[in-house]
Order: sequence, then structure tokens, then C-alpha cells
Amino acid sequence: MVERSKVRVLVAKPGLDGHDRGAKVVARALRDAGFEVIYTGIRQTPEQIVESVIQEDVDVLGISILSGAHMVLIPKILKLLEEKGLKVGEDVLVIAGGIIPPDDAEQLEKMGVAKVFGPGSPIEAIIRFIDENVPKLKKFRGS
Repeated sequence: MVERSKVRVLVAKPGLDGHDRGAKVVARALRDAGFEVIYTGIRQTPEQIVESVIQEDVDVLGISILSGAHMVLIPKILKLLEEKGLKVGEDVLVIAGGIIPPDDAEQLEKMGVAKVFGPGSPIEAIIRFIDENVPKLKKFRGS
């Protein structure tokens, strides 16, 4: 397992979604679990989020979305990451949470989102997922 204090997590709220209580709860819980957490705040564009991923050199991008625009915004973020030279799943682990129907979650996971966490997902499950999957990133494998 990678030392949590070395894992940088960016929690982002794309689009016009102004509801950030869940994102703040997750961000705080991850910080309390020992991860280094950066929270972007609400109403971020995909471009702003990707720029933050690059500037902050994060290992995990957590996208929180409740607006229903997940099938537009998340694929755009994934595309922009790739365009900037970051391989999703190799350079950065992308997870998502919020109101995302199961069929859409399945599609997003096929596009490269490592895991979609729905409402009521235990914080421990998110922490465990990060603990288990961050060591697979190139940076931590020593590649």
C-alpha cells in the first residue's frame, strides 16, 4: 500500500451543479484518512479541472456531479486529460460520485472512469478503492 500522505486527490465539481455538501464530506473524510486533498469548489469547467489536475500533480481525480450532465462533462474531462498527455488509469485514477444512473455508470467505467460511487456509498469503500488502485499508477509502480 502506498503511504496515504503521498497520494494527492483533487475533488472537483464540474458544470452548473451548486450542491457541494457531498463533495465536501468526501474531501474532508479523505483528508482525515491521511490523503492530501485539494477541493476545487463549485461550477468548474472541464478545462479548469484538467488544468488543476496538471498544476497540482494529482494521483486521483474525484468528480462529484449531481446535475445530470455527467454523460457530457465526464467524457469531456477524460478527453481533455488524454489530450494533455495524461493516461487515465495509468497517470491519474479517475473516480466519480453523485446521481449517476447504473447504465450511465457502466458506460463511464467503459470510458475510463475507474469507479462510480452512488449516493450513500460508504466513505470506507472510497478510501479502500483508492488504497487498492493508486499503487497501480505508473508513478507508484516505479515506471
